Amino acid sequence: MTTTALQSERETAPVDAAPFRLIAAFAVYTLLLVWIVLWKLELPWVGGVDRVIKLVPFLATAEQGASRPSEVTINLLLFVPFGLFLGLLAPWWSLRRLAGVTAVVSLALEATQFVLAIGSTDVTDVLVNTAGALVGFGLVAFARHRLPAGGRGILIRICVIGTIAALLAVALFVASPIHFRPPGSGMGHEPGSAVSPGERP
Repeated sequence: MTTTALQSERETAPVDAAPFRLIAAFAVYTLLLVWIVLWKLELPWVGGVDRVIKLVPFLATAEQGASRPSEVTINLLLFVPFGLFLGLLAPWWSLRRLAGVTAVVSLALEATQFVLAIGSTDVTDVLVNTAGALVGFGLVAFARHRLPAGGRGILIRICVIGTIAALLAVALFVASPIHFRPPGSGMGHEPGSAVSPGERP
């Protein structure tokens, strides 16, 4: 078989379709991540929250309380797929580069919350988000050394199926009567109670 034939066979192999599915899943995951972080799966809104910057990680300050373990855990888990996706899309990246990119993305999300007055800006989130991405990146590195063929095909399927499952879960949540109220809305609703868009400040 000639070199040209080998190249043609590689170009038409089914495995080459995986990166496209991975990129599409990463795009969907990124949109869901931004929606969850900024608007907690509510319709996008602007204003109504005091602009507060918390530079002391985890501990309480004069303006804000200590970071809740549940929120820290959720933020960590939300960014694990970020590291998984980048570990598959850019396996040549170093941990330092991944950490830098994740920190920049997290800072951009925190700055957006500040500018739009839709949430507090907390350095804890930047640290925890970066840690979550590093965990995901580490899982890819572990699979590369422990699983056959680096486990790439398995991890791609996990990412794609996981993204589809997350999309379905979000759809079910949006269709349900349970919604988060905007932080600091002061409308007297209990946490987790339904809030109509017209009630927001």
